[in-house]
Amino acid sequence: MLFLLLPLLAALFPGGDSDVGKNGGFEDPVSFHLLQSSTYNNHSWVHQGSGWFGELQTHSWNRSSGTIIFLYPWSRGNISNKELMDLERLFQLYFMNHQDFYISQLMFKGPFDLQVAADCERHSGKGFLGFVQVAIQGSDFMSFQNETWSPYPMGGRKAQKACNLLNLNQAYTNRKHWLLSDTCPRLISDLLDGGKAHLQRQVKPETWLSSGPSPGPGHKLLVCHVSGFYPKPVWVMWIRGEQEQLGTQRATLDVAAGEAAGLACRVKHSSLGGQDLVLHWAPQSAVGLILLAMIVALALLTVLCIHLSCSSLLPIVFSSF
Repeated sequence: MLFLLLPLLAALFPGGDSDVGKNGGFEDPVSFHLLQSSTYNNHSWVHQGSGWFGELQTHSWNRSSGTIIFLYPWSRGNISNKELMDLERLFQLYFMNHQDFYISQLMFKGPFDLQVAADCERHSGKGFLGFVQVAIQGSDFMSFQNETWSPYPMGGRKAQKACNLLNLNQAYTNRKHWLLSDTCPRLISDLLDGGKAHLQRQVKPETWLSSGPSPGPGHKLLVCHVSGFYPKPVWVMWIRGEQEQLGTQRATLDVAAGEAAGLACRVKHSSLGGQDLVLHWAPQSAVGLILLAMIVALALLTVLCIHLSCSSLLPIVFSSF
């Protein structure tokens, strides 16, 4: 019986010893996730699948052609064209077997949604953790860990029946455990090696301030925008001087209108090399007055130049702004 996506990894990364040593400088734990979302309706299935290395999507499934999409050159590893074709056939067969398992054996009636998450985590010097979770209609249905399928209470009799069927197949259960404990950690090692340059890149954040919808009379909502950075961990704090504002470890701040002056947003990120970004809040009225003054000045200079025939001066005047 083919069930869940992890068995297919064996065709991509067969044999060998599991490397569960150092994580190459990456933050612990290092994890790989296979996510599946399937919908059954009108006697047919629609399947979506993706592979994630940490928080970066590295693989996806083209349901139209029944093929794997490698989102980065290093996502494919050293797999040959023949191995890739075999692997894609296994995926196709896996999705076809949903009809027999969920509809014929478990007697599910459509429409319904199925979600599957297969995860393995590699902890530096501490081995691995592998597990699978299955949900129906967004509710926990069953899970797999330590060579055993277990039903969730809310899964009811169908979850118990599904686990009984899967646990009776000892060869399949042993294979599942081996894939989680051996194949997946080696997959993580391959992704760490092949994608090191991409995964360890540092991209500085783009930041700016704005005001959001007023939270109430006499109040302002200050918004500190942070985007475009990599890796994901970022720290945002509103400050006044060097004093952190209580309860402001977030990108928005609700303040009384008269208390916004003197506030600033501080952004910490690994790409900044310890040099935090500090954006000082400028009241929009002041910014508007400055812009208005510049527009008026430019208009007056334009009028004067027209009367004084100083067209040669205009480029110099405008360049000063």
